[in-house]
Amino acid sequence: MTLPEIFGCGFIAFGTPLAMFVFTIANDSIRIIILIAAAFFWLVALLASALLWFALVPLRDYLWFGVTFSVLFQEGFRYIIYRILRRTEQGLQAVSDNPGIIENKHILAYVSGLGFGIISGMFALVNLLADLSGPGTMGLKGGSEVFLITSAIQALAMILLHTFWSVIFFNAFDINNYFHIAYVISTHLFVSLITLLNAQLMYAATLLPTYIILLASAVLAFKVAGGSKISLVRFVKCQ
Repeated sequence: MTLPEIFGCGFIAFGTPLAMFVFTIANDSIRIIILIAAAFFWLVALLASALLWFALVPLRDYLWFGVTFSVLFQEGFRYIIYRILRRTEQGLQAVSDNPGIIENKHILAYVSGLGFGIISGMFALVNLLADLSGPGTMGLKGGSEVFLITSAIQALAMILLHTFWSVIFFNAFDINNYFHIAYVISTHLFVSLITLLNAQLMYAATLLPTYIILLASAVLAFKVAGGSKISLVRFVKCQ
């Protein structure tokens, strides 16, 4: 039963991001480089928050403290990526055969956000998938049997959220929309902190708000990227 569970949870979490990568990024070497660079910056943010957590010994037992500063470091490095990409747009255009990488400024945000999300999802789920290789997985250490599939669903939400957040975040700095900047930071912080409820097996209380925010962020990212009802209807008809 563990092998189907590994593939099931893995495809729940990474099936959609893998499709997004294959159809929108894999055919462009510049986009691949940006995605990898964004993943690296997320790792640096994780390292910085881990060092802070390690240095402040009295606060190590408070998970909310580590989560809060992890989110703040991630958003700080998201801004660093934004500044780097905006300063290197012309250089990227010079070495890219795809003019759309500059003509549509939201592409860079989308790619870097997906890089952020994929590495975040991998760190959240890979160790759990490794634990599935054991002889039985009816909940880790006597926990709920839905823990693993819940973790996969949560990982998928975080991957997509990071993608949408980057689109909103980059556009917000382009037009100085501080409300959208606050929205990204506050929703990221909220979604991350409510995952602490999983320790009390309150999975519904975690997933329901997360997916509501995911839907709201998807709609907002669609709008800031220039989407409209007319363009959505045309896209659906083309399919």
